[in-house]
Amino acid sequence: MRADITIQPAHSPFYKSLFVQVVVALILGIVLGMATPTFAVGLKFFSDAFLKLISMIVAPIVFCVVVHGIAGAGDLKKVGRVGGKALLYFEVMTTVALVVGLILAYVVRPGDGMNINTASLDAHALSTYSENASKLHGGGFSGFILNIIPTTSFDALARNDVLQVLFFAILFGVSLALVGEPAKPVTNLVENVSKVLFRAMGLIIRVAPLGVLGAVAYTVGQYGIHSLEQLAWLVGLFWFAVAFFVLVVLGTVLRVMAGLSIIKFLAYLREELTIVLGTASSDAVLPQIMRKLERMGVKPSVVGLVVPTGYSFNLDAFSIYLTLATVFIAQATNTPLSFGDLMLVLGISLVTSKGAHGVPGSAIVILAATLNAVPAIPAIGLVLVLSIDWFIGMARALGNLIGNCVATVVIGAWEHDLNVPLAKQVLAGNIAVDLTTDTEAVVQPAE
Repeated sequence: MRADITIQPAHSPFYKSLFVQVVVALILGIVLGMATPTFAVGLKFFSDAFLKLISMIVAPIVFCVVVHGIAGAGDLKKVGRVGGKALLYFEVMTTVALVVGLILAYVVRPGDGMNINTASLDAHALSTYSENASKLHGGGFSGFILNIIPTTSFDALARNDVLQVLFFAILFGVSLALVGEPAKPVTNLVENVSKVLFRAMGLIIRVAPLGVLGAVAYTVGQYGIHSLEQLAWLVGLFWFAVAFFVLVVLGTVLRVMAGLSIIKFLAYLREELTIVLGTASSDAVLPQIMRKLERMGVKPSVVGLVVPTGYSFNLDAFSIYLTLATVFIAQATNTPLSFGDLMLVLGISLVTSKGAHGVPGSAIVILAATLNAVPAIPAIGLVLVLSIDWFIGMARALGNLIGNCVATVVIGAWEHDLNVPLAKQVLAGNIAVDLTTDTEAVVQPAE
């Protein structure tokens, strides 16, 4: 028998593919939204129910994966090293994303010619976000740090605050590792609970097509298929910016650091990306993304640390949106910006882009916080982007998710915790991964 192996991919009818089902649901949602808008708006129930199901399981999965990853790693210095490298990577890529948005807005100038009179804008349109804005204001850096620490561990789990759950999970996992052998039964219990939760997740994602159907049907029925016309240029530019960042910037980083193709990587995540496209929420796929990254050869301890942390600290597409939208508003309202103003926008965005995950309407709230910190730009101008926020939100969610997945693979490769040969086989399609059944294709020796 030869030393090399041939891997036989699993075959199943195309209609059983989650990707195919989600795409069909997306198309059906558009058709229903155009044909019967009133009925389509009522289908939002499916989207809300699906997102609630996901939210129900996200926090405990994050807790179990992080705790088991740290306790199982054994070397706490390694855990600290992974966390440090992740935060360094996040800061670098966030800065690059902010600069991309700034340059595109300054060069393409999507707001030129709109000549908006700020006195004509409806300030009441922002009242919906006033309650959520209070969650982000006050306290400065110290307030941000205090917000990471949960009131109680159960409160963090109950509110599904991923950042607070992550904090408690790291503390609990480090404590288990320090206790050592006597805590082994607890570590085994956490591992077994995570297996049960991932099995439950496999059941939940079977109804993902219904969630996408409800979200898309509601969007088209509520806003109309032509709702992008007024600000289509900004929407198109943002989608281009995200695509450029993913394919060129992240693609280069992934190729250099891990030797992997970004195109094949995106194809591997196609089911999850399609769900995010339909729901405009990366939360909808957090559990299965973590499992998929493990299946392609990233060590669980790396996945458990990098992915949840990235959900708050590595918002690449959101960072592009902050600078792009800020400069767009300045251009649309004929507000001149000096080089110093642009640098101020960049510096403020580095701070405001962090830690807002899970706050409803956070994109508008954080954009408002950014504008308030740059006196030259009228904050009321953000009313201009309210009508297109859902459509921009799709690209934001996609870009943020892809950025976190690439970050996890890159940190894994940096730490030599990525099985590169396995990753290449998985991305090539030689090993099939099906999270709905929690199984993989069988690896068979070549004859």
